[in-house]
Amino acid sequence: MASLSSLTKPMPETSIFLQNLNNQPSIFPNNLSVSRLGHRPFSFGSFGKPLTRFPVALHSNQTSPEPQTTQTSEVTLLSCSEAIERLRASRESYPSQQQYLAMYSSIFGGIVTDTAAMVIPMDDHIVHRGHGVFDTAAIVNGYLYELDQHVERFLGSAAMAKIKPPFDKESIRKILIQTVSASKCKTGSLRYWLSTGPGDFQLSPSHCHQSALYAIVIQDQSPPDYHGVKVITSSIPIKPPQFAVMKSVNYLPNALSKMEAEENGAYAAIWLDGDGFVAEGPNMNVAFVTKEKELLMPRFDRILSGCTAKRVLELAQGLVKQGKLRSIRVEDVRVDEGKRAEEMMLIGSGVLVRPVLQWDDQLIGDGKEGHVSGALLNLILEDMKSGPATVRVPVPY
Repeated sequence: MASLSSLTKPMPETSIFLQNLNNQPSIFPNNLSVSRLGHRPFSFGSFGKPLTRFPVALHSNQTSPEPQTTQTSEVTLLSCSEAIERLRASRESYPSQQQYLAMYSSIFGGIVTDTAAMVIPMDDHIVHRGHGVFDTAAIVNGYLYELDQHVERFLGSAAMAKIKPPFDKESIRKILIQTVSASKCKTGSLRYWLSTGPGDFQLSPSHCHQSALYAIVIQDQSPPDYHGVKVITSSIPIKPPQFAVMKSVNYLPNALSKMEAEENGAYAAIWLDGDGFVAEGPNMNVAFVTKEKELLMPRFDRILSGCTAKRVLELAQGLVKQGKLRSIRVEDVRVDEGKRAEEMMLIGSGVLVRPVLQWDDQLIGDGKEGHVSGALLNLILEDMKSGPATVRVPVPY
C-alpha cells in the first residue's frame, strides 16, 4: 500500500498537471502555442480564430427563443492551458451557492485549490462505468463531524464494490483532514470518493493500474432550512438490497426519485422495499413518532445505514429518559402505520432532522412540525457543536 509520505504539500492556484509542460513532448501542432497558466487575458480561439458557436442543448424546462439550426464548422483546437482557462471562465460564468475550496486527488498526489484543476481522468471507471463509492462528513466550527463513522462505512462500501483502496485507513483519514485544513473551511462539507481508477474504457477494471481517492471541500452559502416539507411515494424502483446498502456513485434512481418529487411539488419521494414496507428517501432515512410516543425507524438491512440516523437513535435515548419518548424501535414499518404517525421526519447529513407535514394526500399528525422532531434536531445541532471526541475531529488549520 502507498504511504502518506507521497502526499505533497497543498499547492497554490496552479494545476499540478501543468508542471514541466514545456519539457514534455508536444501533442499539439507546431504552430499551436502551448503556454503555461498565467495572467494573460482569456482568449477565445486558437490560431487567432474566434470560438465557433454551436447550437446549445436545452433542458426540458427551458425554452428556445428561436428555432435552432444545425451548423457545420471547424472545432477549435485548444492547448492544455487554453482548455484550463476556458474551464475556469466557464465556472465563473454561472452563479452557484456552493464554492469548492480544495480538492485532493491521488492521481495528482496532492491538493489543489484552483477549481479549474479539480478534475478527474475521463477514463476513470468511476466516470464511464459508475464503479466507485463515496461518503460525506460535515465540517462544523473547524471540526469534522462523525468522520470516523463515515470513513468506516466508506471502506465497507468499497469492499462491497470490490475496490481496494490505494492507502490504508489511517492514511486516508489523514489525507481527508489535510484537505480540509488546506481549504481553510470552518463550516461546510467534505465529500470523498474511491474508484477503481483510470485505465481504459472497458467494462472490467482489470486493466486499471491503481484505484483512486478523491476528496473535495464544499462551502454551501445557502441558509439552512429546517421547515416542514411534503413527501410523496416514489414510483421509481428502489435499488436491490445488495446495492441499496452500499453508498455507490450509482445515484440515477436517487436523482430520478428526487426529480419526481419536485415535479409533484414535494421535497422528496419515499421508497418502499420489495415487501411494501417503508424504506428510505433518495438521500436520507425516514423516522416516525407513533401516537404512543415511540420513535420508529425502518431496519437498515435493505437500505443505506445512515450515520446521522444512527446518531439520532443514540441521542434519542435522552428523550426516553426525559419522558418525551416512551421507547425506540427499529423494525419494518407499514405504509399505513407511517401515515397514521403523529410525526414523520427525514434524517440525513444534508437535512439533519427535517419534519414531514404531508405524505401524498395524508397530513401527518396535525400537519404541523412536531415536538420530537424539533427536539431531535436541536440534539443533533448541539452534538455537532459540542459533542464528544468520538464524533468531533479537530482540523489543524
